[in-house]
Amino acid sequence: MSEGLRRDYRLLQPIGQGRFGKVFRCFHPESGQFFACKTIHKSAITDPVDRECLEKEVKLHRLVGGHPNVVHLHAVHEDDESLHLVMELCRSPDLFDRVSKRVLTETEAAAVMMQLMEAIAHCHRLGVAHRDIKPDNVLFDDRNRLKLADFGSADCFHDGKGLREIVGTPYYVAPEVLRLKEYSEKVDVWSAGVILYVLLGGVPPFYGDSPVEIFESVLRANLRFPSRTFRSVSPAAKDLIRKMLCKDVSKRFSAEQVLSHPWITSGGEQNSGADLS
Repeated sequence: MSEGLRRDYRLLQPIGQGRFGKVFRCFHPESGQFFACKTIHKSAITDPVDRECLEKEVKLHRLVGGHPNVVHLHAVHEDDESLHLVMELCRSPDLFDRVSKRVLTETEAAAVMMQLMEAIAHCHRLGVAHRDIKPDNVLFDDRNRLKLADFGSADCFHDGKGLREIVGTPYYVAPEVLRLKEYSEKVDVWSAGVILYVLLGGVPPFYGDSPVEIFESVLRANLRFPSRTFRSVSPAAKDLIRKMLCKDVSKRFSAEQVLSHPWITSGGEQNSGADLS
């Protein structure tokens, strides 16, 4: 443990497990506050690409972390063995746990989506694509405010620079990522569109029995709204999903356009008057 971390914080019980280490609950005696400490073991990172991603994660999380819907990175401590990221502690169940219990009403889903898209739009304004938007990375604080987390796959896209690496999670990854060509920050809008579909329908829009089958389904992007799960979902909500899950990237909504859609601005009211043309 680094001297600075030992001096300023008290590490408590583990609350999560990551690819390269653990997440601990920790206490800051001076302020009387609790935080989450993501401890990454350097010995577990043997791939130079993974090392570069870790350095980028810290840099980009610091850049975007000032938004109320992004998990705040409070401090970074490093020693010879580990890197410690001290972050805002989110105690409520994440979105994955919430959607596994039931589908949300349109009002509930719109409240989630507005905050998620505010976080994504903030990142995009700063030239950062998250690239792994999924329910597991959508947390909530004690006041039920949404917090976007985990910038381990994030990258910059400003100054005309496109993105190429295959990153993301089956079910939520955008089709252009799988085509091995340059893509844009709109991959985050696609992933958020998948989340909206799941919030309202309880199942992913593109699925399969293996990652390969899921990827094939994503590439086909044959979007449907089965009547048994979407019978009571409003035309306005379906319209927004179509515009977020548009295979043609040039026609897919940006994060800012999603925030301006009538279904979002009306708070999920079913008579929101969206232009469905």
